[in-house]
Amino acid sequence: MSTNPASTPEWAEFSRALGMNLRRRRDALGLTQEAVAERAGISLYAYQQYERGAVTKGGAATNPRLATVVVISRVLNAALEELLPPLSLTSMD
Repeated sequence: MSTNPASTPEWAEFSRALGMNLRRRRDALGLTQEAVAERAGISLYAYQQYERGAVTKGGAATNPRLATVVVISRVLNAALEELLPPLSLTSMD
């Protein structure tokens, strides 16, 4: 069993929910993935992975760094609370 907390099913679900929230907000603003990535200063590939809620071959969720989420939230003109799914700390251990 992996000791990486990002490899748990709960983190994978968190990553997928974050991705859905990113896409909903981006679609609501009529922005392309390319536009969001460019404005956030990240690669298109990275943004696509975040929006997909991708999981690595090792099973770890490809969650963005906090600084990246903050920048994306500014690009999407959204509060962090709008983008981040509810977090149950007891299920993320």
